Amino acid sequence: MATSILAPPPPGSGLKPVPGVPGLPYIGNTLQVMRDPFGQARKRYEQFGPVSWGWLLGQRTVTVQGPEAAEAVLVNRDKAFANGPAWSYFIGPFFYRGIMLLDFDEHLHHRRIMQQAFTRDRLRAYMDAMAPSIAQGLDAWEPGRGFTVYDHVKQLTLDLATDVFMGVELDRAEADRINGAFIDAVRAGTAYVRFSVPGLRWHKGMRARKVLEEFFYRHLPAKRRHGGDDLFAALCQAETDDGHRFTDEDVVNHMIFALMAAHDTTTITLTTMAYYLAKYPEWQDRARVESLALGKPVLGFDDLDALTTVDLVMKEALRLVAPVPALPRRVVKDTSILGHHVPAGSVVVVPLLTNHHMAEWWPEPDRFDPERFAPERREDRAHRFAWAPFGGGAHKCIGLHFAGMQVKSIMHQVLCRYGWSVPGRYEWPLDTTSLPSPKDGLPVHLYRLEGTR
Repeated sequence: MATSILAPPPPGSGLKPVPGVPGLPYIGNTLQVMRDPFGQARKRYEQFGPVSWGWLLGQRTVTVQGPEAAEAVLVNRDKAFANGPAWSYFIGPFFYRGIMLLDFDEHLHHRRIMQQAFTRDRLRAYMDAMAPSIAQGLDAWEPGRGFTVYDHVKQLTLDLATDVFMGVELDRAEADRINGAFIDAVRAGTAYVRFSVPGLRWHKGMRARKVLEEFFYRHLPAKRRHGGDDLFAALCQAETDDGHRFTDEDVVNHMIFALMAAHDTTTITLTTMAYYLAKYPEWQDRARVESLALGKPVLGFDDLDALTTVDLVMKEALRLVAPVPALPRRVVKDTSILGHHVPAGSVVVVPLLTNHHMAEWWPEPDRFDPERFAPERREDRAHRFAWAPFGGGAHKCIGLHFAGMQVKSIMHQVLCRYGWSVPGRYEWPLDTTSLPSPKDGLPVHLYRLEGTR
């Protein structure tokens, strides 16, 4: 039976209370949502409709399903929804004052400065810097059965991040130390025990933050002095037309957040693409034909639009497995969502992972079908927030063009060198307790293509 313990709507407002069931205090249905997000989302939608509440990770949380509700929250026309207080509950201690954790005028001020690091010329420079590192990373891959895609791609994207984002040469031990710190910081966000207990996720995340801060502060003075073509240097040098620049603390905060956002989300997207290209080899062959037709082992900036098949597969991968599975917001003043009264102080979550699987908006939503993004179909245009892997509104991902460029650059070189397959009945065990990833690392049979070294 549905109940509501949120503040009731104001008399005469015509608004409805948010329906829902509490479940167990504090825990609520957290475990069920983490283990089976798709099934739980369908059940909740059928029972309560697009707006409902329940306990999630220790908070009374309003979940809004579907693109219409997502638009109301993400566009945020009356500035009722704040990022910082919501994200801070999950990742604030570990990714303090990253761009996603700032709001309103302060967020726009930081975004204006940061945009200088993502101009067309900067993107071209990042792409040029990326190419030899991709080749070097792929050279180290050892073909065979049991090759774990997720682990190898994660290592590759971190190495690219140290080259392209940091511009700092690291030995293997130091790179592994930084990689481990990022893993601990990300996983801490979904800790059940949300205070510092040695050995548990939260404690590891706090320790990881200190490692990352020390690393960036140590290298920052050289970046201020010498500049460079990497993101670290770009943030140190970025300046708006009216002379605004980042402080040292701003640069460190943004670098820690950007590095996490870049290499984790790209890893998830590439792994998802690899899984479906293994399951559907006809799509792998089609993508490879386009890459080989370019006649060049390294993708150029002006070649990005030529990989139409990779683009379709990337968009479908982002739909099937949104790398950022949910976007939380804190309600800072009484508002409404689709006719429901949502009082100040509430936490609202837009579940991108499950929104992209709603049959109301996507025909056969669980089926891999990249053609749904082809010009003659464009199912994503059913609503402008039907497909929103990069969020929307003022907080839409500032690095989305960099992300697409990096994914295509890596996938092009992989397709030109390797083929890969999985057994016919293989279904990956997707772990959704934190950022989505395969529990088994996605083992494939990786083989080198004839004529490649």
